[in-house]
Amino acid sequence: MRIQEAEGFDKNFTYQWDVEDDVTILKITKSSFGSFQWCPKKYEFSYIDRLPQDTSEAMIKGSVVHNSREEFFDVFDIKKAETLSNEELITYNMGLHPIDDYTDLYRNISVFEADRFTKAKEAGKIESYLPVVNEVMLDAELFIPHDINPKVILERDYTVHLQGIIDRMFLDDGQYVPIELKTGLWKDYKRTMMRKEMAFYKLLVDNAPDEALEKAGLSRDIDITHWGWYYPASNYVETEPVKKTSIKAVIRGITQLIKAYEDKNAGGGDFPTKYYFKTCQHCSFMPLCDAAQSDW
Repeated sequence: MRIQEAEGFDKNFTYQWDVEDDVTILKITKSSFGSFQWCPKKYEFSYIDRLPQDTSEAMIKGSVVHNSREEFFDVFDIKKAETLSNEELITYNMGLHPIDDYTDLYRNISVFEADRFTKAKEAGKIESYLPVVNEVMLDAELFIPHDINPKVILERDYTVHLQGIIDRMFLDDGQYVPIELKTGLWKDYKRTMMRKEMAFYKLLVDNAPDEALEKAGLSRDIDITHWGWYYPASNYVETEPVKKTSIKAVIRGITQLIKAYEDKNAGGGDFPTKYYFKTCQHCSFMPLCDAAQSDW
């Protein structure tokens, strides 16, 4: 069992969680939550059994581009940018990115950031161009009443440990706006998934200790009123007001995750499988999945 701890929290946390253990609590990240939503069996293979997964090109691309995005904002020179024309700004932005296989994506980002900076400058809001948070990890504890989800009544109340890395947080008109970067192509069906990801971040920020927020450069007195996502491969960005329904959906999903642990502990077997060949054929665990093998 891999048990972790974080400064400022009394209880340790782990994915290899025993529901009857009063010492440790369940660890939930945005990725682990998303994995369970996608397929509980995949979650079990990844986070409980800790089986290795194949490293895909998409995973490598995501890591490299996320790192370059963080570095971009770390070194961006506001004073220099103010003296540049739009075309010069695009060239400057390109120079802040690495030379690798993702030049086309960096080009889209550079044009997007040049346009965003120009609009901020024209509106007299240059101070809001740079994010107030640039890749920061937060920890929080979230209390889950046993009856918060009428469709999934738990055996008792629980506290879970949330952990996540927020890509970027901007300050707009005195309110926080987290923006998530995605390196894939935008599809409208992804909007529900993105709302849940952003709702996870809001829960994380809202429940993080004041000291952790202060260390990250955030203030308890400033609320997250909007959220958004950026897909540079599709030149697509969207922001919207916070959706309370999405926050409730994440909390319901957490109760379903806890319930799966309860059922497993009670002898109810392994986590269930959501099998669909078009998506499951890309899963590293397909050879181990009974549902996938029975389909052949």
